Order: sequence, then structure tokens, then C-alpha cells
Amino acid sequence: MKKKLPLDTIIQLALDVAKGLSYIHSNKIAHRDVKTENLLVDKTGRVKIIDFGLSSEFYSLGLDYPPMMVGTSGTMGYMAPEVLSDPSYDHKCDVYSFAICLWEMYTCLDPYPEHISQSKISHQIYKDRRPEIPKCCPTALSDIMEKCWDVKPQNRPEMKEVVHMLEAIQTSTKPRKHHIFCFA
Repeated sequence: MKKKLPLDTIIQLALDVAKGLSYIHSNKIAHRDVKTENLLVDKTGRVKIIDFGLSSEFYSLGLDYPPMMVGTSGTMGYMAPEVLSDPSYDHKCDVYSFAICLWEMYTCLDPYPEHISQSKISHQIYKDRRPEIPKCCPTALSDIMEKCWDVKPQNRPEMKEVVHMLEAIQTSTKPRKHHIFCFA
């Protein structure tokens, strides 16, 4: 059984991840394998992003534009559509992956069941099919998920914007006594 957590805890965990990604993006690095398995919670309850083995610099010294990264990398269920279909992509692939992680933290479900083949997962992602957001999910949180997993990378917010959105939810959310959410 997965441990149930209140909404304010989920928001804090998501905020830690968003701040971490915002930081690495501000240093011109894309993680390229953001998934819940690469998010560790320390003994103080703070999330640490791990496994930078696939990370890549996305701005080169002296360039005025972000060169794209190439090559499929990451974990299928968390991969942005452009990683699967385009020859090049940028740091917004992490924003997409963050949305899948946020959905997973909220629902306590795998984004794609284990029995589904990699090719079927790829097809669902490519066809712009996302995990279903439960109707009970707060609108502000579901809005973040939907903005972050938009099929067009240019429509996804920067992670620093996601930080602001989560902080707005955090300040408007009172702690709940009942545990309605879980995190693996």
C-alpha cells in the first residue's frame, strides 16, 4: 500500500522538483530523464533530483539561440513527444516529464501500465494522449499538468513559471487533515 499524503505535501514535493529543474535550466542544462524514480526524498522531506547521466548542455557559449539536443533519451512513459518524433529538441522535454511526474504523485498510478508495450506507449505519446486527470484534482494543479505536457514545446511554461504557479497554490491551500494523495 502506498502512503497517503495531503495535498500540501504533494505541492511541496512538486515545488522542490520544479525549483530543482528551474535551477538546472538556468544553468543551461537539461536533465532528459526526469521521472519519479529519479526523485529522492531526503530525511527532511525535501526532494533531490538524481541521475544526471543523460543530462545535456543546451546553450553553447557564444550562441544567441538554444541549440537543440539530439537522440532519443529518457524513459518512455515520461518522454516528451518531440523526443520521439523530432530529430532535435530542447529543455522543454523536462517540463513535459515534470507534468507526468506531477500526475503520478497526485494519482499514485504509473503513467502507463506495465503490461503496455513500449511501442504502444510511444504511439499514445505521439498521438497526444495523456494520462487522465481525475475529476477531483484541484483545477490549479490540473492546469499545471495540462500546460506542462502540451504537445508543442513552445507552449509549455518555463520551470521558473511553474515554480510561481505552485507557490500560488501553496499559499492558497490550507493543510488538510485527511490524506487523499499518495507518493510511491
